[in-house]
Amino acid sequence: MLELTIMKQSEFLTTVLPFKDKLYRLAKRLLVSSEEAEDAVQEVFLKLWKGRDRMETYKNPEAFAMTMTKNYCLDRLKSKQASNLKIVHSNYQHSDNLQRKVELQDGVDLVFQIMDQLPEKQRMVLQLRDVEQFEFYEISEMLDLNETAIRVNLSRARKTIREELIKKYNYGIS
Repeated sequence: MLELTIMKQSEFLTTVLPFKDKLYRLAKRLLVSSEEAEDAVQEVFLKLWKGRDRMETYKNPEAFAMTMTKNYCLDRLKSKQASNLKIVHSNYQHSDNLQRKVELQDGVDLVFQIMDQLPEKQRMVLQLRDVEQFEFYEISEMLDLNETAIRVNLSRARKTIREELIKKYNYGIS
């Protein structure tokens, strides 16, 4: 006789809540709008809840949830509703000095603007590695790429950002 064990709500929350913020940051990076990102995370949580009986079979539930979030966001961007997404950039607080805050914010905004111009794979790898701090093997699982391809994409993304920042801060002077 097969015995079906369904994960209880408390077990589910203990499993998925620790990576809620990472899912949100990934969704926000892709969708830009805070509201859209929140909706995406809720949708992913709902799908995870509906499939909670299979949760224990996943080798890495966090990587699985990140992949689900990425796919959901990319689907949203491809949908007709994508034209209605609001463009809202996040505000990061780094210092008590107002001028320093403004300078740092401008720098962060510039990096994210450059990131937005990167090819999709480079943008995703950079987000997952440098922002979310995932290991290469985890990114490999999430994006279904080998680690060499991930390292190449990451290197190219970082090089592009570095070159664009040098251009910007040297005011075009070589």
